[in-house]
Amino acid sequence: MIKSILILIRYFLFWLVFFFLERLVFLSFFLHKLKGVSAAEISKSFFIGLWMDSSMSGYISVLPLLAVIVCWFIPGFKIPGQVLKWYTSIFVVLFSIICAFNFNIYREWGSKINYKALDFALNSPGEALASGASSPVLISLLTLIALIVFSLWLSRKIIVYRPLKKANILLKIAVSVLLIGFNFLAIRGGWQLSPMNESMAYYSNNQILNHAAINTEWALLRDVLNNKSTRNPYQYHTKDVADGLVGELLAKPQTPSVRIMSSAKSNIVLVIMESLTADVVESLGGEKGVAPQLEKLAANGVLFENIYASGDRTDKGVVAILNAFPSQAIRSIMKLNTKQEKLPSLSENFVKNGYQTAFFYGGESEFFNMKSYLLSNEYQTLIERDDFSEKDMNSKWGAHDGVVFNRVLKDSKNTQQPFFHTMLTLTHHEPFEIPGKPHFPGEEIENKFRSTAFYVDSCLGDFINRARKEPWYKNTLFVVVADHGHRLPKNQDIYHPGRFRIPLLFFGDVIKPEFRGKKITKIGSQTDIATTLFTQLDMETSPFSWGRDLLNPATKDFAFFDWDNGFGVVTPGQTLSYDNTGKSILYKKAESKAEDEKLLNTGKAYMQKVFQEYLDY
Repeated sequence: MIKSILILIRYFLFWLVFFFLERLVFLSFFLHKLKGVSAAEISKSFFIGLWMDSSMSGYISVLPLLAVIVCWFIPGFKIPGQVLKWYTSIFVVLFSIICAFNFNIYREWGSKINYKALDFALNSPGEALASGASSPVLISLLTLIALIVFSLWLSRKIIVYRPLKKANILLKIAVSVLLIGFNFLAIRGGWQLSPMNESMAYYSNNQILNHAAINTEWALLRDVLNNKSTRNPYQYHTKDVADGLVGELLAKPQTPSVRIMSSAKSNIVLVIMESLTADVVESLGGEKGVAPQLEKLAANGVLFENIYASGDRTDKGVVAILNAFPSQAIRSIMKLNTKQEKLPSLSENFVKNGYQTAFFYGGESEFFNMKSYLLSNEYQTLIERDDFSEKDMNSKWGAHDGVVFNRVLKDSKNTQQPFFHTMLTLTHHEPFEIPGKPHFPGEEIENKFRSTAFYVDSCLGDFINRARKEPWYKNTLFVVVADHGHRLPKNQDIYHPGRFRIPLLFFGDVIKPEFRGKKITKIGSQTDIATTLFTQLDMETSPFSWGRDLLNPATKDFAFFDWDNGFGVVTPGQTLSYDNTGKSILYKKAESKAEDEKLLNTGKAYMQKVFQEYLDY
C-alpha cells in the first residue's frame, strides 16, 4: 500500500519537475528582456508557478490515481506498468511540442499559446508554417528534442512502474479518499474561496515574469474550454453604466462634418496593408526611408496621424475596417458565420448604393474563414490565390503584392463605375520574403521587416502611378490603412500603444485641393473609417453604431485597442493599457490618478459592451 502511494507521489513530482524545466526554457528565451531584473525576482516565477503547476499535475494524475484505486478494489485486476509509461510519454511529447511552439508564439503575439493559436495551426497549417518561418527553427527543434529526450529519461528515473500489492479494505478506503481529496485540492488550488485562476500566478510588474509563472498547459486548457462559454468575461459594470459610458464616446455630433471630397459618387479603392506600423512611416514619427511612396502620397492626400488598430491580428483588423466592429480580444467573430453574417458591412452598403464590389487577396481565401466572411459581406467578386497562375505563387503565403496590385489595375479597367475595390496585402508578413534584392541588407529580422515594408510600399507607389493613366482615376478615392501594427522594428511589447498605432490615408484627385497635404490629428480607430467615408459620400452611417466621423471637429478624441485578455484606451490627456488577467495597469502615458480611474472605467465599459454584443449576435 505504501509503495503504491509512493508511486503516485513520485508521479506527481515528476510533472512538477517537467513544468520547472518548461518554465526554465521559456525564461531562457526571453532573458534578454529581463536585463536589470534581479535573480530573486526571476526565481519567484518558479516558486509562485509551483501553485499552478500543482493544479496541472493534478489533472494529469487523475487517470493514474483512478487506475491505482481500481486495482486496489478489484481482486486480480492489474494494469501493466507499460500503460502508465505510454500515458506519460504521450503527455511528455505533447507538452514539449507546446513548449517549443509557445516561446515562438509569445515572441510574435506577446501572449502564450492559446485557443486562437491552436485553431490557427489546426485549420490553417500552411499559413501557420509560413507565419512561423521567421522563427529560429533550428533552436526550436533542438530545444524540442532535448526536452523530450531528457524528460523521458527523467520519467524512467523518478516514476516507478510496479504491480500493486494487496491491503486491508478499510485502509484502502481511507487512503483512496485521502488521495482523491489531495488531488482535488491540487487541481482547485487550495481551500480558498476562489479556485485556481491565472491571476494567482501574477506577482511582478514585469509581464514576462507573470506569464512565465503561468502554467502553459493549464492556461491553454482553460482557454479552449472558455472559448465555448457564453459568459462575458469582461463584466465590470451594470449594463446601464456601460451603455452610458460608451454612449458618451459614440454620440453623433450635431455640428456638420468637414467636406474634403469634390464628388459624392466616387470610386473607392481600399488598400489594407499587412502589418504597416506607424513606426516605419516617417510622417508619423517612424523611421525614415522605409515607406517613401506613402510619404509622397501623404503630401498630396489627407493623413490621419493618430489612428490605432482595433486588434493585433488580421482577422480582427479586417472586421474593424470593413464592418466597423471592434476587436473582441480572446475571440474572433470572423470565424463564426452565424455571428459575422449579422454584421453591417461596407460592401453590402456600397452594393445598395449601386456600386460594383470586389475583393483582392493573393493568399487562400479560406484562411480564417475569410471566403465565407467576404461573401457574406456581399462582395460580388472575390479574387484569391486560385485566380493567379502557378508562376506567380512566389511566396509561402501565395502571390506577392506586386502581382495582386496588377490584377486590381486590370480588373478596374473593365469594371462599371462606381466601384468599391478592396485589396489585402500579404507580403509584409512572416517570414518576410520578397521577390528580389532586399533594400535593407542583412539577416536581422528587423531589416527583413523593413525590406518587405519597402517592397510593398514600392508596389503601392507603382500601382498609383499606373492608375493615374486610367480614365477612372480622377473620380477615385484611395484609402490606405494597416490591418494591424507590429512588434517590429522596435520590438515593442504587446501592451504598448505604439504597437497598435497605424497610418490611415485618404488620397486622390477627388480630394479638394485645399485639403491636399493636410494632417488630421483626431485620435481614432479603424472602426471609424466606415462612418468617416460614408459621411463624405452622403451615405447612411447609422448601421455602423461603433463608428465615428473623424472629419467632424466635434467628434471626441478616443481610440480603443485590445489583445488577448487586455485592452488599451487613448485620449489626448492619457493613454492606458490594462491587463484583464492580472487586473493591473501595464502602461500609462502620464501620472493622473483621477484621470486613470475615469479612463479605465470607460475602457472597461467599452470592452464589456463589445464582447456582449459579440455574444448577442
